[in-house]
Amino acid sequence: MSGPPPETGAPITDERELVAWLEQGAKPPAAFRIGTEHEKFGFHWDTLRPLAYEEPGGVRDLLEGLARGFGWEPVMEGDHVIALRKHGASVSLEPGGQFELSGAPLAHLHETCCEVHRHLDELRTVAEPLGVGMLGIGFQPKWRREDIPWMPKGRYAIMRRYMPTRGSHGLDMMLRTCTIQVNLDFADEADMVLKFRVGMALQPIATAIFANSPFADGRPTGYLSYRAFVWSDTDPDRCGLLPFVFEPGFGFERYVRYALDVPMYFVYRGGRYIDVAGASFRDFMAGRLPGLEGERPTLADFEAHLTTIFTDVRLKHYLEMRGADGGPWREICGVPALWTGLLYHRPSLEAAWELCRDWTLEDHIQLRRDVPRLALATPFRGGTVGDLARTLVELAREGLRARSITDLDGNDERQYLQRVEEIVVSGRTPAEEKLEKFHGPWGGSVDPLFHEYAY
Repeated sequence: MSGPPPETGAPITDERELVAWLEQGAKPPAAFRIGTEHEKFGFHWDTLRPLAYEEPGGVRDLLEGLARGFGWEPVMEGDHVIALRKHGASVSLEPGGQFELSGAPLAHLHETCCEVHRHLDELRTVAEPLGVGMLGIGFQPKWRREDIPWMPKGRYAIMRRYMPTRGSHGLDMMLRTCTIQVNLDFADEADMVLKFRVGMALQPIATAIFANSPFADGRPTGYLSYRAFVWSDTDPDRCGLLPFVFEPGFGFERYVRYALDVPMYFVYRGGRYIDVAGASFRDFMAGRLPGLEGERPTLADFEAHLTTIFTDVRLKHYLEMRGADGGPWREICGVPALWTGLLYHRPSLEAAWELCRDWTLEDHIQLRRDVPRLALATPFRGGTVGDLARTLVELAREGLRARSITDLDGNDERQYLQRVEEIVVSGRTPAEEKLEKFHGPWGGSVDPLFHEYAY
């Protein structure tokens, strides 16, 4: 979320209003869009240290430089610029200063990759004179949790207090992880359900393909996606797998019932975030929120609450695929290419569902347990996750071929799967590539990673 939620709107008291709000996300296939979000770590070139907010060459300077130089509109929280907006896109800050581009909803992958390139070019133009670089990777490879400066956003102060009560790695998730995410549309409830099920089942396969976080505190962790491991011990009330998605009768109403019982973090009233961590949205709707008795939520409150659900797939007016580590430019484009090819071509979507429809709860749990450590080499049902990944990439290729959307050179969207295909054919993830260098030419140091892989 780029800024505080609005404080206007009629109070809601009936769950059916929330179901109807989710239903409003449905679109005809011709109106389907692709929204890509990606995060990266900023650092000072001279020390490799992460950026603080107020320091010279820090986060505020970057945001203000983008606003001055490229026409972004600042979003304020008190006296702090905490985000930027332009043409349906936003630049926002994660708790540890990770820079996130939340891209505009775009018609095809050619536009998506142009947007990514333009954003990184703008950011480089502002960052280079400040002596700042940007790194795309799933987990901060060098600096400890206590070395990461916090950003001045009210919601993060509340989460910072609450997270340690629910898991061991919540603060690591906030401060030291980066992701690439794609947001995709649905036509109706049945289409949403099928896409949610496929996305939830196959999210660990995407985690394996894009595994790109083997280091923490300057050394290997034993995981290829340490980011995915961190998410497994962040907050069981709002993270990971949702088994009910695969049960008969799943739909908008069932998701609303789940969301109502996910513990809240905050309510935004009077220009400030009020800590209600642990209370339920259901109590809020009944006017029983401790300290705010009689106060009732608006749809804006519900939308803000949905942003505090961190499951592998998340439902709003669209579906968010959230399993991939942060990475370089080609992988930023590869994540939406994979999911667009799978979910926006009905035969590919149905074929993907046939691959996983009979998986048991134990199968889903095993994938989420083993993939962070083994990625494509994870044993699964007599084969490996790599076998599944190769099949999924072929389905995605066929889906993008069927879309038949070409750029000015006559190339269709399959070109953005090239890096994904390289990974699954070789069986060598980005994390394994970096580990080989760590144990070889980097001489047991992660410092060269910043220089070799910065945008």
